Amino acid sequence: MELRQLRQVVVLSETLNFSRAAERLHMAQPPLSTSIKKLEEELGVQLFQRLSTGVKLTPAGEVVLRHARRTLFCAEETLRAGREGESGEQGLLRLGFVGSATYSLMPRVIRAFRRRYPRVEPVIDESTTIDLLRRVEEHAIDVALVRFPVMEPTAAQLTLLQPERMMVAVSADSPLAAHDSVSLAALAEQPLIIYSRERVPGMHAFVMQAYAEAGVQPRVSQEAVQVQHFLGLVESGLGVAFVPESVGRHLSASLRLLTLEPEPTAFRVGLALACMPDALTPTARNFIDVARATVAEP
Repeated sequence: MELRQLRQVVVLSETLNFSRAAERLHMAQPPLSTSIKKLEEELGVQLFQRLSTGVKLTPAGEVVLRHARRTLFCAEETLRAGREGESGEQGLLRLGFVGSATYSLMPRVIRAFRRRYPRVEPVIDESTTIDLLRRVEEHAIDVALVRFPVMEPTAAQLTLLQPERMMVAVSADSPLAAHDSVSLAALAEQPLIIYSRERVPGMHAFVMQAYAEAGVQPRVSQEAVQVQHFLGLVESGLGVAFVPESVGRHLSASLRLLTLEPEPTAFRVGLALACMPDALTPTARNFIDVARATVAEP
């Protein structure tokens, strides 16, 4: 049984005439009659009753027709999926992200990507920068939105998408909240909630370097991993924390963000896109193009 025979069954059932069916199929009538006869012999049933005025579907032919239409539809869908998969218009996108990306960059990029490629299914997972870079290198995910700069060695290619400053998160009832800016010297006596040395070593070193530049010894009170945790700990009155300025768009009334004056040279950060260029799927390439175009918009 071949797909062409199933198409012949469908066309013949619509015309109920071998001559007209042969015309629609762009073939001669005798080969069409022979092909249908061979299919009937293969199935062991008669599909069409031959009449003097044409043909009529038999009960067995009605059943085969339903399955033939379904099979042809699935075959066409398979061909289309293959073409779309090659162009990246259909398939899976395995995307990793750090928690702070959800405050600004990630929703914009995902929304733009979904509008352009609605048939791509994103599989999204949150983790730390160091874990996401490892998974990108191992091809466990296609692309990742990570914190920049990256201080750990990595084989992944990094593209800075969104530069931003680190700011000081304080509770609204803190005396510091009465000011718009604060110096690291003024934070010397404040309990500091810092990034985990083990799970976020890059950002941990980042903060410690800034304190060292200012000649200040931090009073580390807590360690955390994700920005959401930092904000919750600050809101609970357990200390101050350094967070990306983009979180200010979704800050609760019980928190305030202060700028650092003077700003440490180490406090220019951002979100970057990490990938392995030689192993990109078509869907991942399309995502990277959309991400770059999105951040370029005003």
